[in-house]
Amino acid sequence: MSAVTDDRSAPRRTRTGSRWAPYALVAPFFVFFGAFGLLPLAATAWASLYRMELTAPDEREWVGLHNYARLAHDEFFWNALANTVTIGILATVPQLLLALGVAHLLDVRLRGRGALRVVALAPYATSVAAATLVFALFFGRDHGMANWAIGLVGLPPVDWQNGPWASRCAVASIVVWRWTGYNALIYLAAMQTVPHELYEAAALDGASRWRQFLHVTLPGLRPALAFTGLVSTIGAMQLFGEPLLFGSGAGATGGADHQFQTLGLYLYEQGWVNLHLGRAAAIAWTMLLILVVVFGAVRPARTFLARREAAR
Repeated sequence: MSAVTDDRSAPRRTRTGSRWAPYALVAPFFVFFGAFGLLPLAATAWASLYRMELTAPDEREWVGLHNYARLAHDEFFWNALANTVTIGILATVPQLLLALGVAHLLDVRLRGRGALRVVALAPYATSVAAATLVFALFFGRDHGMANWAIGLVGLPPVDWQNGPWASRCAVASIVVWRWTGYNALIYLAAMQTVPHELYEAAALDGASRWRQFLHVTLPGLRPALAFTGLVSTIGAMQLFGEPLLFGSGAGATGGADHQFQTLGLYLYEQGWVNLHLGRAAAIAWTMLLILVVVFGAVRPARTFLARREAAR
């Protein structure tokens, strides 16, 4: 009887072990996420409620929501927010449209497609510092190739680093150059999952290639489009390296008149230049709250548009 009992209890121990095995496998992720994700996030929220200087973090004073209320009347914060939105739009919209075009070309059966994919991904593998310094030379006022090119058509030179709109366009072009190939490969992978039968059915119905792209390819790319839009929006909100290095000697100010200072630069200026750690923490949490509000408004907007379309 004891042997039978042992044989019956062994599978139970095996089932119990297999039940907890998945949790044991994912536990390291949650441990590291809590240590390096949730804990710093909570510490930042706690620091944002104090008047705290980086030179003396132990000498803090409770101010509650004062650091957040101060941002409402801070013209430099609103300027940085406007620059962030402007550069984000100038970078994201052309970037995703170009990525769609590049992915569509790579999806065609061409010779050397593998090499073309490597070339498309090469800018993403380039360091931010190297790419930005090259673009700073490219957009140089006196000897830059951009002004040389527009001079060939008789246009006057542009001060790319000091002009408000020119500097934002220049910074946005760096982002477009670095991330277009990355997004193109994501779209290419999504395009190859669209069933070929749908294209054949559309062709039999007399649909042109353009209509096939609109009514077959784009609907199949909705998850990829949503993902790249999400990542690009987060990246635009966190934009830091490109504007920091683009302004020659400007540092965290984003130009002499703060003309291309983003929220990431403003946070850095408050925390590591002016040493106001509490204010920098409040800016960081404000950036997070802005993203939450933006993404939270996407679903109601989609529902409203769907109802409006159905009502027609």
